[in-house]
Amino acid sequence: MVSKKVKLEALGSLIIIIALFVIVSYTVRQNIGYFEETIGDNEFGIIIYFIFVVIETVVAPISSLPIIPLVAQVYGVIPTAIASWLAWIVGSIITFYLCRKYGVELVKKFVSMEEIHEFEELIIPKEHMFRNLVLLRIVAPMEILSYALGLFSRVDFKTYTITAMIGLIPAAFLLSYLGVVPLIYQLLVFSALILITILLYLLRQLFLVSKKAEGLVP
Repeated sequence: MVSKKVKLEALGSLIIIIALFVIVSYTVRQNIGYFEETIGDNEFGIIIYFIFVVIETVVAPISSLPIIPLVAQVYGVIPTAIASWLAWIVGSIITFYLCRKYGVELVKKFVSMEEIHEFEELIIPKEHMFRNLVLLRIVAPMEILSYALGLFSRVDFKTYTITAMIGLIPAAFLLSYLGVVPLIYQLLVFSALILITILLYLLRQLFLVSKKAEGLVP
């Protein structure tokens, strides 16, 4: 079971990433002329972004989300969404391969094993596996989930790849679009996200307490 400290750190990290996302979005919007003149004409900019996101997906402690507004406002929502989607897929495949080939000894150098074990509990049985994997891809942190699936599940490569391709589409397009909308809408969406995260955590705690009372959880 993951400690409360780790869970609070995860929530704190989420809030920091969201804050950076909003700050970058506002800064770029206020200085869009400068950014378009500086990097807008560089056709390799979106390729550099793609490579960075692939690396970020494998090396989980860093996050590329705060730079999505910059890329979206300079290169457009659709190119950014497609580049993010493809990079997340490539990074997820690399992560899956590393986990299957080298296992825990290599993985623990890139990501907290406590976070991995949190998602070990979510690895689902074979029935409804495809549907549940797609849903997990939509709601769970992609880096940690990729490591957990690679280490602790028997998901085959084909199923893993197809569910990643489908499940990562909403995040790629939603985050790219959020990068260009007015500040007030970003704050509303992210506030709702934080509240939902806290609510789900509280509901899970209540569920565990009730099961413990019934003697179903040690």
